[in-house]
Amino acid sequence: MAPSADIHIEATETDPVVRARTAISRGHRELLAGLAAFTGPGPAAGHRESAHADLTGFCTGELRRHLAAADATLYAAASGAAGTRLLVRALRTGRAALDTRIDALAATGDAAAAAPLARAVEAVLAVHLEVEESVLVPALAALPGADLPALVEDMGTLLAGGRLETPAVIDVREIPHGRRHPRIFARFDRLGPGESFTLVNNHDPKPLRREFEAAHPGAHTWDYVESGPEVWQVRIGRPGRAEGAR
Repeated sequence: MAPSADIHIEATETDPVVRARTAISRGHRELLAGLAAFTGPGPAAGHRESAHADLTGFCTGELRRHLAAADATLYAAASGAAGTRLLVRALRTGRAALDTRIDALAATGDAAAAAPLARAVEAVLAVHLEVEESVLVPALAALPGADLPALVEDMGTLLAGGRLETPAVIDVREIPHGRRHPRIFARFDRLGPGESFTLVNNHDPKPLRREFEAAHPGAHTWDYVESGPEVWQVRIGRPGRAEGAR
């Protein structure tokens, strides 16, 4: 019998997936409330000259940290699955749109000019977070191999200023088949330009290579280090900046 601490009832507050989804929703509400304090009619918004630096600091600090943490965890886990690949691409486009608006906000020193820029950030963010919460999170909860509670825990680690593990070798031979590809794609999404990791498997991972070619065409490297008959090793990487520019 499982220890009482490990027992939960699905679809209730004791379910780790439900708790993870609740944590994401709470984080979204806090972000929107934090931004609304500067764009709404409240006290912070009433003193725009003195609040401009705080508004810029919130957007370039807390807001950008959240966007980066969601990308490195939730988006990374969903980026390689056929059913969520395009969704992740759309969310990353939305993140880029937010970054552009935040850059414009940070570049202006005029509090009056900052007000419409802040409202634009708020409008785009509201839609972006709604898609995360109502589309991406349910998809991740149903995605074979994706561990939503673990992803939310990783996201919390990043938001607290910690770092995620970035192993140089991923040996998937002991990992259940349904959990292999999400873990591999999540590791790939944490690579910087010119970085790589080595995949170890007990067969030639041709299906995985097809997924990489579909998800990251021309934006990944794939080099066999060992090709059977019992063990395959593949070095999977992200091209360096000069290499990727060719």
